[in-house]
Amino acid sequence: MAGVGVCLPYVQWHDSTFAIRAMPARSNNVDSVLGDLRHNIASQAARLIAEEGIEDYALAKRKAARQLGVPEKDLPSNAEVEEALQAWRALFHDEQDVERLQRLREAAVVVMELLDPFRPYVTGAVLDGLVDAFSEVVLELYADSAKDVEIFLLGQEVPFDHHEPRRGPDAPEAILLLDCDDVPVRVNVYGHIAERSQRRSPGGQTQVRLRLDAFRAFLKNLPDAA
Repeated sequence: MAGVGVCLPYVQWHDSTFAIRAMPARSNNVDSVLGDLRHNIASQAARLIAEEGIEDYALAKRKAARQLGVPEKDLPSNAEVEEALQAWRALFHDEQDVERLQRLREAAVVVMELLDPFRPYVTGAVLDGLVDAFSEVVLELYADSAKDVEIFLLGQEVPFDHHEPRRGPDAPEAILLLDCDDVPVRVNVYGHIAERSQRRSPGGQTQVRLRLDAFRAFLKNLPDAA
């Protein structure tokens, strides 16, 4: 039976736009059509995460599917969304992002020095260098209890907000949100035993993390470092 031409939306990146247009699907290759659709949803979800600050990948994927006018099934994996997000940030990286990254890295050093008794590690965008307007410093701490960290911050007169994390095998005991010279900092507090385990990103990739001395060496060895 002759195939019927179907038009599916797909995301195309330009130098200055993030556009959607219609592209005729290859009706004789269902796998190819589904693959294109997953790619489109992943790309749109990445844009939502970067431009609207959506943290929940599942929510971003469902919203992307609705915006593209396609069923909320056969959605891309978190790894596909994460890959699209990295590509989005790399493509739209501009001078503001360069300045934002510098401020994030400076704030990370300051807060790691403050929280040194809790063996802080830095991870995330501060290390990979791909940031957007919603990027923040992400630190991991290891303590007997999150209360110990909270009491310490109170003693240092550092204001913070306590957030309960979503439950899961990799979830911290608590998330503490604070500011360092208007730079947002997320502090994930774990028990001591968790320090032996590697964290994974929403896409399943092992996350790089560095202690303060290693982070300073990392910054010193960057190509643009003075």
